[in-house]
Amino acid sequence: MLEQCEGSHAVAHAVALCRPEVICAYPISPQTHIVEGLGEMVKSGALTRCEFINVESEFAAMSVAIGASAAGARAYTATASQGLLFMAEAVYNASGLGLPIVMTVANRAIGAPINIWNDHTDSMAMRDAGWIQLFAETNQDALDLHIQAFRIAEELSLPVMVCMDGFILTHAYERVDLPEQSQVDAFLPSYEPRQVLDPNEPVSIGAMVGPEAFTEVRYLAHAKQVQALQLMPLVAGEFKRIFGRDSGGLISTYRNEDAQTLVVALGSVLGTIKDTIDELRDEGHSIGVIGITSFRPFPISALRSALVHADRIVVVEKCFAVGIGGIVSRDVRMSLRDRPQPVMTVVAGLGGRAITKDSLHRLFVEAMADKLDPLTFLDLDWGIVNRVLEREKNTRRSGPVAESVLRDIGTVASRIG
Repeated sequence: MLEQCEGSHAVAHAVALCRPEVICAYPISPQTHIVEGLGEMVKSGALTRCEFINVESEFAAMSVAIGASAAGARAYTATASQGLLFMAEAVYNASGLGLPIVMTVANRAIGAPINIWNDHTDSMAMRDAGWIQLFAETNQDALDLHIQAFRIAEELSLPVMVCMDGFILTHAYERVDLPEQSQVDAFLPSYEPRQVLDPNEPVSIGAMVGPEAFTEVRYLAHAKQVQALQLMPLVAGEFKRIFGRDSGGLISTYRNEDAQTLVVALGSVLGTIKDTIDELRDEGHSIGVIGITSFRPFPISALRSALVHADRIVVVEKCFAVGIGGIVSRDVRMSLRDRPQPVMTVVAGLGGRAITKDSLHRLFVEAMADKLDPLTFLDLDWGIVNRVLEREKNTRRSGPVAESVLRDIGTVASRIG
């Protein structure tokens, strides 16, 4: 059924169709509308046989999800930004215990300074926590990936994080195809946990493991992620058979068959990149794009095969590791291993800064002319940066960096208290 709706509403609808039994909720923008929608469904009776639990913090949300999943319930929660960091200890516990929890991360920047807008810093901070991480380009992708996430999580007994860009997707109204309950039931079987706490068959979970076995336990967690690389394309194929559309998998490609320059990205920015590539193709340039859907596990073989014919690769990412540079580009380089193609990192859209077609057009033209630096910060105002650096060089008490930048651009920081 086609419906024009907010991205958060589409995700709430998809999660409800998956028949969760426990939903743990703590509000933090921009994921709040998702759990609000689910709460309304539970209260009205539209979503039955589901316990909606309001908790006192994000750490509690993940802790309750862990307990529910360990007891054999299909569990779901959502978070963003500082909330994801607050639950970090429990995030690692969920994967270490092999619990198939599904969680939406409505991607948002991490402070300080305070910023509520979109980039990928939050989920990237948890990239090595042992969760599968799937990134949505559109609201339709976000809807579809949540349905597939429950299937993948429960088959492997691993938690899955579905990442969708905060505000850009969560609060955007787009036309989506909302599935029927019968379709989801045909795709997602009733939950049969691989492990469950049962008083009649008592076992312990989360036991102390010493040096004699810890490496083997951690390797088995890695082995499950490797299994996911084989499972996800199969799940995507079955999804297409039942729902009639391509979705999920490991990567997606666009106009890359003969491309000498390939752009790699993930999330909603792919739409703007595709529009820019269409313009460049009309101008006679040989350029295409590869979208990463599965960031964890990272699709090394699939990406290597897709990049093999390119002369150069540009990775556009909405995050970076302070002190070294690109996060996604590092993994892209690993997939190329001994191949000679240069990989250029472009950091863009931090803290919600707009990524425009004009800026991307200039960027890609520079890349195709081999004039792009190995690390570029798109639309960075070097005048402001240099003034702050000069001030710090000359003045010992130069003040907080964020407030200095705001003064230089003529914006007054808000005062609290």
